[in-house]
Amino acid sequence: MADELVIPGRYNGPAGSANGGYACGLFAAAAGDPRLPRSIVTLRLPPPLDTPLTVEPGEKEARILHGDDVIATVAPGVDQIHAVPPVSAEAAEACHSRYQGHAYHPFPTCFVCGLDRPARDGLALTPGPLPGRPREVACLWTPDPSSANADGTLDPALVWAALDCPSGWTEDLSARPRVLGRMSAQVHTLPVPGKRHVITASSALPEGRKIFSHSALHTEDGTLLAVASAVWITVPHGDAPAG
Repeated sequence: MADELVIPGRYNGPAGSANGGYACGLFAAAAGDPRLPRSIVTLRLPPPLDTPLTVEPGEKEARILHGDDVIATVAPGVDQIHAVPPVSAEAAEACHSRYQGHAYHPFPTCFVCGLDRPARDGLALTPGPLPGRPREVACLWTPDPSSANADGTLDPALVWAALDCPSGWTEDLSARPRVLGRMSAQVHTLPVPGKRHVITASSALPEGRKIFSHSALHTEDGTLLAVASAVWITVPHGDAPAG
């Protein structure tokens, strides 16, 4: 019997659909084989919010369905993901002032990196460029203790979300809006709520409408906690009017 899941409305990316990283994390947990180190999640359609989705198992891949529409597929991953080197917490904090989303954000209410969120409602990440390191960004993340589960741990989907958006800002997202098309992550250790962590991300040169990127989550002292790879797809426009 197929399972169902619902993505609550607060976890949006673009207006009206889920944040890609958060959705991929949920889909991986719901459909992935726990014996596998990671899953590759491919988004076929924008994941709807507050809508029952069906998880359909399969021999080679699982499918996330909304009626007859395939929202995503989940396949086993086999290769290790490249870890983007960390920077100091001070260097990551300095990137905040260079965050291009301050001037214009195509998805201003994004749960992860949008600036038009109520206080403490989103992750409030502001990944800015690293000087002298083209197509690399960094930011601080202090997981809010209020987002922890009853046992004090974070939902791994929040780690997927935190690794998602910074990799999209490795190229100016305000100039060329893009959305997540595919993501894979390896969460080795969950971050500790209330502690500062450093996220770094890098990408290769764009290939047409696609950008291939990597991101990593480290503790403040440089211990690697999680890594991700992603494929981003350029779209015509975002949510916010240009101006």
